[in-house]
Amino acid sequence: MGYKNTRQCLEGLEAIGELVRIEKCVDAKIEIGTIQRRVFRAGGPALLFTNVKGCRFPMAANVFGTKKRMRYIFRDTVETVERLMKLKLNPMEALKRPWQYLGAPRTAWHTLPKKVSWGPVMQNETTVSQLPELVSWPMDGGGYVTLPQVYTEDPDAPGWAGSNLGMYRVQLTGNEYERDREVGLHYQIHRGIGHHHARAIRRNLPLRVNVFVGGAPAMTLAAVMPLPEGLAEIFFAGAMGGHRIPMVGVDGGLPVPAEADFCICGTLVKGVEKPEGPFGDHLGYYSLAHDFPVLRVDKVLHRDGAVWPFTTVGRPPQEDTIFGEFIHELTADLVPSVFAGVHEVHAVDAAGVHPLLLATGSERYVPYAAERQPQELLTNAFSLLGNTQTSLSKYLFIAAGEDMRAGLSCHDVPAFFRHVLERADLTRDLHFITRTTIDTLDYSGISLNQGSKLILAAAGERKRDLASEWAGDVDLPYGFRDPQVFAPGILVVKGLKHRRKRDQQDPALDRLAGVLAKARGIEGFPMIVVADDAGFTARNWENFLWVTFTRSDPATDIYGVGAFTHAKHWGAEKAVVIDARLKTYHAPPLEPDPDVEKRVDALGAPGGPLHGII
Repeated sequence: MGYKNTRQCLEGLEAIGELVRIEKCVDAKIEIGTIQRRVFRAGGPALLFTNVKGCRFPMAANVFGTKKRMRYIFRDTVETVERLMKLKLNPMEALKRPWQYLGAPRTAWHTLPKKVSWGPVMQNETTVSQLPELVSWPMDGGGYVTLPQVYTEDPDAPGWAGSNLGMYRVQLTGNEYERDREVGLHYQIHRGIGHHHARAIRRNLPLRVNVFVGGAPAMTLAAVMPLPEGLAEIFFAGAMGGHRIPMVGVDGGLPVPAEADFCICGTLVKGVEKPEGPFGDHLGYYSLAHDFPVLRVDKVLHRDGAVWPFTTVGRPPQEDTIFGEFIHELTADLVPSVFAGVHEVHAVDAAGVHPLLLATGSERYVPYAAERQPQELLTNAFSLLGNTQTSLSKYLFIAAGEDMRAGLSCHDVPAFFRHVLERADLTRDLHFITRTTIDTLDYSGISLNQGSKLILAAAGERKRDLASEWAGDVDLPYGFRDPQVFAPGILVVKGLKHRRKRDQQDPALDRLAGVLAKARGIEGFPMIVVADDAGFTARNWENFLWVTFTRSDPATDIYGVGAFTHAKHWGAEKAVVIDARLKTYHAPPLEPDPDVEKRVDALGAPGGPLHGII
């Protein structure tokens, strides 16, 4: 029932042809991450690198790189866990179809960790400098752990029940860290470890932290699972792993999974922060160096035959996309029970996940009204922005489910955009939240962790016909050119290079909006996007979503054709203009190393270990 450690999992994948061994010497700095991304994009197998330059530990990648492989790894448990998720939604199901829930008591038993006195992870000790030094992108600040399971317990109530297991990147080398004694721990806002750290600081105590690497695949999945606060991820790991997770009790320290490949044990000391980063992140840009807590390393454990699992992130889609899709499949039916009135949600991966959330909900507040308008939808929207990971969303487009034709879903992005743009009243349905928290990795705001949000709600009958042709009857202001119709109702325009400071609007965009107000049929383009490269942005939906929503802050970067402010409400009479240019203060986009790409090309040539894969 479920894989108990990394070796079991890799052997299982190899047995069905889903793993390839790379015995050629490869470098963990840039090269190995480039290989992983190339193989992922090709839909290729898991990879086991047995000869890593300057390191005695093998590395494994792309283990979770396809939905087929993900479901195979958890094939013994996924259906039972899915049924239990639905049972929360409808408890009567167990009475109607009891035969489908015969495994529930066993699964509940598996959620309880099993305390043991020893395990394979305790076999050896090493140092941080002996671990693989994965550098994913050319400007990364050092080597990183990219699939860590960071374990902490509540200082006010120690034990498994109040524990947190999260995936927060760990910088092993570089910057100002003392070799073998310190590593950087980067955790973003709205993460469970933050509650534990705050309580430790309040009590003037160091916070003990264990960083697990490898072990049961279910532990890795649990570390990225967005569970409700108060529900320990380690319990979910047992359910998905199909067995009780054996944990070695350590005198004076935190427990360690017996089957983990590695464990870095240490403490966060109050008042000690050092620069962490840069790091090529999942929005497709570098997150820059900022002060984050320092983990003082007490010891590093590893088992015999340890394997170092890793991934790399970058502009979506990447391997973390598969985690998101798998989690959505597990939890989609639970959305209405977590957010009353919300039917479905879609955190758009192509836009970097948190920058854009699409949703449908109920609009039942005034069913007898002659004209339906967003009312309950706004309640739904604020619920989404006030709870769980959806609270990190920057743009939220929400539509009334009752208005949508049968089969239309917010997962059909082009159709959903069309539906919203046809129905939104731009004088009424734009709702800004300013000077608020945003995702730590999003540099479009006014400072780290701070920016704005926008709710665009749509209900009722169609209000406009969306245009598919640009009349071109006005001369655009200096610096703006190459207008392109991307999709019905969406126009993309090339803009001049951004030169303003952070937290400043650009008068050039107001001039553009003024000229567009005179254009014939401009009402048919309710969304106008200004980009550095109109051709690239309008090439496909993936480019459009990435550029538009990762490079703009709603309050700073939205302008209006016919803009007005009335009683502190902002609206636009004809169209909104989104400034999606790279700003002077944005983090740089990720760019591959061309020399490394050529070396990786050679691995895919005839006779190479990746021939026929990349």
